[in-house]
Amino acid sequence: MRALLTGAGGFVGAHLLTALQAAGDEVFACGGPRDAGAYFPLDLADLQNLRAALDLARPEVVFHLAGQAFVPAANADPLASYDVNALGTARLLAAVRGYRDAGNPAPRLVLASSADVYGMRDPGDLPFREELALRPVNPYAASKAAAEMIALAEARTYDLDVRVARGFNQIGPGQSDVFAIASFAEQLARIAAGAPARMAVGNLDVRRDMLDVRDAAQAYLAIASAGCSGEVYNVCSGRATSLREMLGELIRIAGVAVEVRNDPARMRPVEMLVAFGSYEKLATQTGWRPRTPLAATLADIYADACVRIAAPPA
Repeated sequence: MRALLTGAGGFVGAHLLTALQAAGDEVFACGGPRDAGAYFPLDLADLQNLRAALDLARPEVVFHLAGQAFVPAANADPLASYDVNALGTARLLAAVRGYRDAGNPAPRLVLASSADVYGMRDPGDLPFREELALRPVNPYAASKAAAEMIALAEARTYDLDVRVARGFNQIGPGQSDVFAIASFAEQLARIAAGAPARMAVGNLDVRRDMLDVRDAAQAYLAIASAGCSGEVYNVCSGRATSLREMLGELIRIAGVAVEVRNDPARMRPVEMLVAFGSYEKLATQTGWRPRTPLAATLADIYADACVRIAAPPA
């Protein structure tokens, strides 16, 4: 399979690139216009640039992972987030249409979306299933919901093959420490290396659906190969785990005594206490299921944090 991957320099994108290469696929990897590294510089604001990428890659499938993925950053600059996440997706689809109109076979497009599009729900809505109406409650979620609507509308109007991967919380080695679990691991690694035995946390009582990013990468491959056009698939673990439980496991792995302090700056003013999804549709249609135990994922995250700060793993 020839694949064009946008967002190859990102957390999930890097793991998907590894999975594609391991499967023997030919990958045209694209990073952002200012990213370092050996990736094609892709600018979602530049239609000609997008057309050039398609002409060079000649893909059978496009995995679209590029965009603003950090909720606080998206909410701090909503217009930029709407442009890159929603209009960037629209421009990419316009480039796909132009590529097809030039006489080439139109590639399948797998769009990376987010479970944030479900918004604040009643407990009776759990687990979240794909048929739930979208209720985005912040600019980030709105930008992802808009990208979904644009992609699915273009699929119906212009006969394109579009599939949506609606990701829940994806964790694993290589994630930025602006995200909670990676932050816990890095703080503990620094403590193990001799830093003061104190760490700052947000609300530990929230329970979230956490999926190993390597399992998520396999879900993207399954959606591309065995999913159906015009369909949305939850990419999730199917269960909720509290941040407190995950922090406790990381402390056990690190083998350090630590004082845990609540940091008001890490608290969100409004958030659901429990959120998790169902992957039944994805499993039924493609056979995909999560494979990696959460404890193994956390151990890998901690080992990665130790490498980053040059501290020996426990």
